[in-house]
Amino acid sequence: MKPVCLVIGAGAGIGGSVAKRFAAGGYHAVPCRRSDQDGLDRLTADIEESGGSATGLLLNAVEDGAIEELVAGVERDIGPIDVALFNLGAQIGDRALADTSYKVFELGWRMATFALFRLASAVTPLMEARGKGTILVTSATAAVRGNAGQHSHAAAMGGRRMLCQTLNAEFAPKGIHVAHILIDGPVDAPDTLGRLLGPERYQALKQERGLGKDGLLVPSELAETYYHLAHQHRSAWTHELDLRPYAELAWWNH
Repeated sequence: MKPVCLVIGAGAGIGGSVAKRFAAGGYHAVPCRRSDQDGLDRLTADIEESGGSATGLLLNAVEDGAIEELVAGVERDIGPIDVALFNLGAQIGDRALADTSYKVFELGWRMATFALFRLASAVTPLMEARGKGTILVTSATAAVRGNAGQHSHAAAMGGRRMLCQTLNAEFAPKGIHVAHILIDGPVDAPDTLGRLLGPERYQALKQERGLGKDGLLVPSELAETYYHLAHQHRSAWTHELDLRPYAELAWWNH
């Protein structure tokens, strides 16, 4: 039986690339996304055409019980979850405080922080019983720096980072590797950066900084780091790291 890599938030950027990388490394990938069944089918077909195995599932992560049922179903029907990637975004764009409704603020928390708490609550007892497992968590610059207009996002991502620290403190001694991966720069992904900027601005940015210029984070290269983290020897585990293009100013220099 192949080890399972569960990916919550498997779009066309980081999540999909991580699913492909782990499948290439011998895992059965289980990529999950909220919508776009056609895109999910293309992702799983790409993995299988490359010689890997995958099961794509739709998931509304903020729905009551959905994450818990997903974990139980994967463990029952596919196999033990060796690696779980939490890759849900919670970016709503810059909004003044007066334009940030209670509902929007709470939704950011539900996606970025509470959903991770629910995943950890569901998967850590299983990993603890096996004495091993890895939880990889994609995060953002907002986890360490709050900018104007980022009230919901920064609060949610800051909470995500602290939750990763508390999970690490409790579960690392039990053999579970928790890694917080801070993405400190623009990722060349059409369904995240592309949607946030809009088609014209996204293409202009790709022309200026992407397309071989290495000024945007390349998802397939990010996936190599995720794969490495999941295979570190436990005598040298990384809990937190940040990633950015070579010419991008680091978050602490802004």
